[in-house]
Amino acid sequence: MTVLITGGAGYIGSHAVLAFHEAGRAVVVVDDLSTGHREAVPEGIPFFEGDVGDQAFMQALLDAQEISSVVHFAGKLIVPESVERPLAYYRSNTAASRNLLDACVKTGVRRFIFSSTCAVYGIADRLPLSEDSPTNPINPYGRSKLMTEWMLADAARAHDLAFVALRYFNVAGADPKGRAGQSTPNATQLIKVACEATVGLRDGVTVFGEDYDTPDGTCIRDYIHVSDLADAHVAALRHLEAGGESRVLNCGYGHGVSVRQVLDAVQRVSGRGLAVRAGPRRAGDPPCLFADVSRIHDLLGWRSARDDLQEIVASALGWERKLQE
Repeated sequence: MTVLITGGAGYIGSHAVLAFHEAGRAVVVVDDLSTGHREAVPEGIPFFEGDVGDQAFMQALLDAQEISSVVHFAGKLIVPESVERPLAYYRSNTAASRNLLDACVKTGVRRFIFSSTCAVYGIADRLPLSEDSPTNPINPYGRSKLMTEWMLADAARAHDLAFVALRYFNVAGADPKGRAGQSTPNATQLIKVACEATVGLRDGVTVFGEDYDTPDGTCIRDYIHVSDLADAHVAALRHLEAGGESRVLNCGYGHGVSVRQVLDAVQRVSGRGLAVRAGPRRAGDPPCLFADVSRIHDLLGWRSARDDLQEIVASALGWERKLQE
């Protein structure tokens, strides 16, 4: 019952490796190390460097390691970059996933957990967003992920393959024990950026848009602690192993926090001020997103354990300070 984790040397993937290992699962990791770090994979976990879009490589790996389930994180995830380099996103997120799915079908992999995103919804006309809300992504990142959801649904109908696609909201924080965290160069995630500014790696934080139709004029997002998200993947696999049907599920906390509120929390936790600059809106940024999470609660029995903005910030700041040691 070996689980293959693609992108397992990356930010979210490395936390999932910890979660599955602690759940007693045999884990294998594949990562091309384009943004991941080899040292993020714990000692003793089999690691293979390679491209998940290389079907021959993946097919041989799935077969040799006798993989029964795949948890797929590998891909690109920066919204502004997807607007500037759309074809790179369709290659890494959509075409590569297609090749991986084909390899899974040909080697008899029966369960697939997919790292999707709330960006598939686009600009919400009603909140909170449920899984039945219209999908109308406004950037190539969201479209590349939605296409993969469609491929999964079609493959599940045609083959002996069941899946759960988890639509993440804004992932943040770091492993509470300090074993993993976000080490992505030039990261754009707000809490990561603000924590880097706090430890002196950046000269401040830019707020991209202060004129949105929100209470304080800045974007609102549903932040979820990365360790809670990792636990949701373990719950999703248990669901499929118990014979559960394929599903698409939101994964967040069900409430939103504004950019200003995040920056206030970082300053409160760190005890230091931040240089905050106003900037223009970024292409592809909806004003407000937060999830209806009733379905994942009901279906998987998953509940958040770290739904506290200050705890999320504290873990992220702790990781930044560790990186400076």
